Amino acid sequence: MKGKIKEGFGKLTGDADLEAEGEAEQGEGKIREGIGKAGRAVSDLADRAKEKLERND
Repeated sequence: MKGKIKEGFGKLTGDADLEAEGEAEQGEGKIREGIGKAGRAVSDLADRAKEKLERND
């Protein structure tokens, strides 16, 4: 959210650096979100594999 505010304020004031900083922060946020989703998916997969192995014992 902070990135969108910076980008918008940069556009409003004509500050290209602030606008670019806001865009960069938004991109960083999307990357972090993707990494978090991937981590949760791996964790879920590991949990399912563990449950399957425990059922086969």
